[in-house]
Amino acid sequence: MRCLYSLWWISVLAVAVSGCAVNPVTGKSDFVLLSESQEISLGTRYHQKINTQYGVYKDPQLQALIAKVGNRLARVSHRPQLRYRSTLLDSPEVNAFALPGGYVYITRGLLAYLNSEAELAAVLGHEIGHVTARHSVRQHSASTVTGLFGAILGAQVGAGGQELVSLAGTALVRGYGREHELESDRLGAEYLARAGYDPNAMLRVIGVLKNQEQYEIAQAKAEGREPRVYHGLFSTHPDNDRRLQEVVGAAKGQATAPAPRGQDIAFLRKLDGLVFGDSEQQGIIRDSHFYHGPLGIRLVLPEGWRTVNSPQHLAMIAPNRDALIVMAPIPHQSGEKLSDLLKSRFQNVEPRNVFTIKESGREGYGATLRLSTPFGMRDSRVVLMRIGGEVFQLIAAANPKPWPAAYARVMGATLRGLHPLKKSERSLARAARIKLIKVGAGETVAVLSRSAQKPEVTSGQLRLLNDLYPQGEPKLNQWIKVIK
Repeated sequence: MRCLYSLWWISVLAVAVSGCAVNPVTGKSDFVLLSESQEISLGTRYHQKINTQYGVYKDPQLQALIAKVGNRLARVSHRPQLRYRSTLLDSPEVNAFALPGGYVYITRGLLAYLNSEAELAAVLGHEIGHVTARHSVRQHSASTVTGLFGAILGAQVGAGGQELVSLAGTALVRGYGREHELESDRLGAEYLARAGYDPNAMLRVIGVLKNQEQYEIAQAKAEGREPRVYHGLFSTHPDNDRRLQEVVGAAKGQATAPAPRGQDIAFLRKLDGLVFGDSEQQGIIRDSHFYHGPLGIRLVLPEGWRTVNSPQHLAMIAPNRDALIVMAPIPHQSGEKLSDLLKSRFQNVEPRNVFTIKESGREGYGATLRLSTPFGMRDSRVVLMRIGGEVFQLIAAANPKPWPAAYARVMGATLRGLHPLKKSERSLARAARIKLIKVGAGETVAVLSRSAQKPEVTSGQLRLLNDLYPQGEPKLNQWIKVIK
């Protein structure tokens, strides 16, 4: 047995030796298991999945802006030979991230809070820094080898030792994440300066996003949902941190142009019309209702449940996370019976407690099926509902067996509560959008938020959008973003 363990160790050491590569940023050797071509291939594979999961925002002008700024930074980066692809995602989340091989993403939810092209460059430059320093590749390699060491040590010390190894591996992989984020800020600031942007934009955008995070956490707590906050050092590191100030200060020495003064009106005008919050293509959540104009449906959401809206489906999750309902449009043949469609989708599963819904504007067929769920094999309620030319599938499952009476009532009402969208509700299915206006006499933030005619638009949101948080007021003739 000892000979077998020795062979394992020799294999791991051989991988470690062959996995050393020169870091393009530091010039030092890093332990990596992916070549550059493999890195690009990995990014390409996941790029399609990201686009499918989030959706690409359909605005050629804004996509061109994101690509232009990303390429301008990439040309002065440590890996200019890569083909960078910067994409604006159709998501209300406040986020930006990068995949291996030069794939960089920013959401429209984050773009809305930026007020200059330099701030956009700060976000993209930070993410490009992750790519040039090969952070994701290094993490991939570290986690791969951690798994190898875990298997070896776990085989020698038993199950208890394997748990210990797993914890140690998590610390190894995540422990240097903070340093990677700071390195990306340093690189981002350096690329800003080289590309002719003001490196101080890094500090400004960090301040804006810190304010947004604080506001979002408070709002999410009040609404009983998970907060949507930025992932990186922008949210975890204070903008007055000494090391952060130092890396931005060092970048100023490489500046190729003076810092601009005044508002970046050209950039702000490009945000005019940007969707804010939920999009019409994914459906609008408003006042415990879900409205989808293109699909022509409305649904009353379970009160107090968390809702996750994606291009693929709408998921409703119970407060204790022990029950969920998922709704999605499904492919079908024209004129196909719903009972036949149910059988074809859930083959070899016998339907029980069958019921039908037939009324003006909708037709439904439901049953109880024994299905594999996130809670294991459970009796689940399934309803297929035909509205217009679409068929929607709703599935409800719960962890407790049997379902508590409260869950049965709530989930039953939701499953049966999908209806055609009324003409009077069409306006509720329209997305809110950013509108650029010039401030007139007497137009305070409070006045402007009331004129938005949307109860979800608050003074806090308008201040965040215009870098006036927490108590700032716009000046006369200043251009600001409002929500219409």
